[in-house]
Amino acid sequence: MGTVMTSGHEERSAPNSFRDYPAYRVSVDEYVTFRSQGFLIVRDLIDQQDVQELLEHTEDIMYGRVSAPGLEPPPAGATREEIERRYLRIHMLHRVLPIHEKYLLHPRVLDVVQALIGPDVLAMQTMLFLKPPGGAGQGYHQDSFYIPTVPDMLIGAWIALDDADEENGCLWVRVGSQHEPIYPDQAHRAYNQGDTLYDLPLVEGHSHTVEAENGLTPIAARYMEVPAVVRSGDVVFFGGHVIHRSHRNRSQTRFRRSFVSHYSNARSYTEWNYGDAGGPANQYHILARGGTHLPYAMPQYGTPCAANQPRPQQAARPAAMMPDGKGDMAIVVQLPGTDED
Repeated sequence: MGTVMTSGHEERSAPNSFRDYPAYRVSVDEYVTFRSQGFLIVRDLIDQQDVQELLEHTEDIMYGRVSAPGLEPPPAGATREEIERRYLRIHMLHRVLPIHEKYLLHPRVLDVVQALIGPDVLAMQTMLFLKPPGGAGQGYHQDSFYIPTVPDMLIGAWIALDDADEENGCLWVRVGSQHEPIYPDQAHRAYNQGDTLYDLPLVEGHSHTVEAENGLTPIAARYMEVPAVVRSGDVVFFGGHVIHRSHRNRSQTRFRRSFVSHYSNARSYTEWNYGDAGGPANQYHILARGGTHLPYAMPQYGTPCAANQPRPQQAARPAAMMPDGKGDMAIVVQLPGTDED
């Protein structure tokens, strides 16, 4: 059982089919929660029709009914337990399977992402977690360590397909750790603040499940740790600096399946392209919302998003703080005794 990666240079599957969804409007309280705690759980953001579609897709993958790079059919004679334990997580299938592009660009997920880091959103990564009973966890890590963007605006969206709790390996989040810089290792010295904070230490063992071997452990200990207990259809949004982890699935019978995507502000620059070296990588990622001065990719399966839709009309220009009659900044002399701030 392990991680499967796909590069996205294979034959394409059939195009997507789409539904209309009611827009999700983020509240001030939700916005403040995300900023103050580093993560936000939006309950029932994904309806059960979509959850069921993704759950059926996980069954198709486990039983070899889906063809994609790196996915092999189960060996003849394999038991159900052996079949279900073959995969832990699979990366970047949105480049080869329409259903993954569809949920990477799910309108209600993008509604929340746009409100938190937008208005311009770049869709970058997908991961499908199949975490079966006994499946391994992942030690403390910060997502922006792996996916650097400049300015640093990474955000993850974790769609729960099964109910997830302490028993079957839910996320655990260190509340407030979003205020920490990204801690580099020897191979990532220049990432994010690594070349600007003079006393930023190198930290080895990112994602190591043994706390003593994970250099983020003493940093994580500064903050309270809480479990992100969710039900299917809930979505956990968390910033790229947040220190988080998950434990092994201790359940005997329950999966902990999830569909996880990562996004950045589309006006942030990145060289990350999941294994393909060299050059600005923005051009490989999909413009999901808004606009950008940087290159971007089109969705391969026609999923509606900013990249393939007409640009909305420009919003009215904001008023200047001290405008003259033409809307430009003017020189203003304030005399003593006036009551303006």
